[in-house]
Amino acid sequence: MSLRAFFSTVVGGLVLLSLLSASLLVGVTQALERVASTLSESVDGVRQAEELEVDLLIHSRLVSSPDTPLVADPSRGRSPLEIESDVHRQLKDLHTTASTDEERQVVAEVERHVGAYLEAQQRLSETGRNSSSFDGRMVATLDAALRSLERLIQINVDQAQHERVLANRWSDTANLLGLVLGLLLLTSLGLGSFWLRRSALRPVAGLQRAMRAFGAGRDKASRAPEEGPSEIRDMAQTFNEMADSLTHQQEQQLAFLAGVAHDLRNPLSALKLSTALAAPGRAEVTPERMQRTLSLVRRQVARLDRMVGDLLDATRIEAGKLELQPEVRDTRELARSVVELYQSSEPGHTLELGLPDAPVLVRADPARLEQVLTNLVSNALKYSPAGSRVEVSVRGDAHHAVVAVADQGIGMSPEELKGLFVPFQRAGNAKQRAPGVGLGLSVSRRIIEAHGGRIEVESRPGQGSVFRVLLARVDVSAPGLPAAPDEEEPAEGEGTGALH
Repeated sequence: MSLRAFFSTVVGGLVLLSLLSASLLVGVTQALERVASTLSESVDGVRQAEELEVDLLIHSRLVSSPDTPLVADPSRGRSPLEIESDVHRQLKDLHTTASTDEERQVVAEVERHVGAYLEAQQRLSETGRNSSSFDGRMVATLDAALRSLERLIQINVDQAQHERVLANRWSDTANLLGLVLGLLLLTSLGLGSFWLRRSALRPVAGLQRAMRAFGAGRDKASRAPEEGPSEIRDMAQTFNEMADSLTHQQEQQLAFLAGVAHDLRNPLSALKLSTALAAPGRAEVTPERMQRTLSLVRRQVARLDRMVGDLLDATRIEAGKLELQPEVRDTRELARSVVELYQSSEPGHTLELGLPDAPVLVRADPARLEQVLTNLVSNALKYSPAGSRVEVSVRGDAHHAVVAVADQGIGMSPEELKGLFVPFQRAGNAKQRAPGVGLGLSVSRRIIEAHGGRIEVESRPGQGSVFRVLLARVDVSAPGLPAAPDEEEPAEGEGTGALH
């Protein structure tokens, strides 16, 4: 599981718990509001029913004594007529507060009995105080109205009790849900902390220890454990790859230093032996031997110069300080000068130079381009058997100038081609066939890339190799370009001829 997925899950869970808690809180609040509203209505119903009951009893008392004149309500100063008006108002209020069908039926029954009571009282007052029939009817209807009011009060009391029980249930439910959500939140936090500690912090600590050990140089074999979330595994894998690369580079540097020391020792040993000939006490050296010795010294010095030059060029390239002085030149002349350079020094090979009739112009640093071509031709001669043919050709198309160097040497496998331009890296056969530090091709490729071109290679083991340098071609008819030099008659061995 990745850290992104973990934190997304945690945040999603917290959001879900928050929404659930908010929804439950809203639901409980609404339910309690309904309960409170119902309780308030029940209390109002009980109060109104009791007030109506009291008013009916007061009214009955005021009108029940036939020998006593009608007096006002001593408690509130109301007359029987005012009490009757209040009774009608209270009946309307009971209709308003009635919330169930049963309450509405009971209120209608109360209204019917109260109306009958007031009608009986009215007839009693019209017929006289001694009418026993109306008096009995008035008492019966009053009792019926009071019983109906008691039923209404009981209904409201029962409803209030039911709502109170419901409110208690909602309260218990809210407490239980709050406890469950709290426990769930604590459990989630505990599990998340445990997972982070076990699956994330421990691999991070291992990665930190490995980085410290490797960085301090105490343990170059130290590697980070590739475990935990995918991001940490990727970090550990990247660090391990970097550590492997650095270790490999250090090994290559050590091998490079050993190779440089070995390659420097050989020419230095030759120079040492050559200069020993002129030491005091040695026999007189013949002119022929002196010439051979000087020739040997020149070759070894040239070899040292190439090695030092490659090292300096590689250093300049890595530092980004490779300076070019481009100018428009004909690649045919550059190729011809390189071939002429090796004409006399390589009698054991056949060099063939193929040039087109028309100029093939490029904008390049001629010294650097000759350096690249010299390196390619030198490699072709070094890795080709004696008596084989090395072909140097120049051609141009609409966009590129192409200089190709083909040999009949040892060739390379696809695996060897992958590391062909890597600094200080040389194939196994190349190490045995010719000395060197493995910088020539790397430097050559960087020089050509600095010109905006590229080097292509085709090779097969035992069938030779073909190196092609591709540079942007300059149009010979473009304004401002120098005129192409007049073509001279090719010397013997030029063109498609051979140089031995």
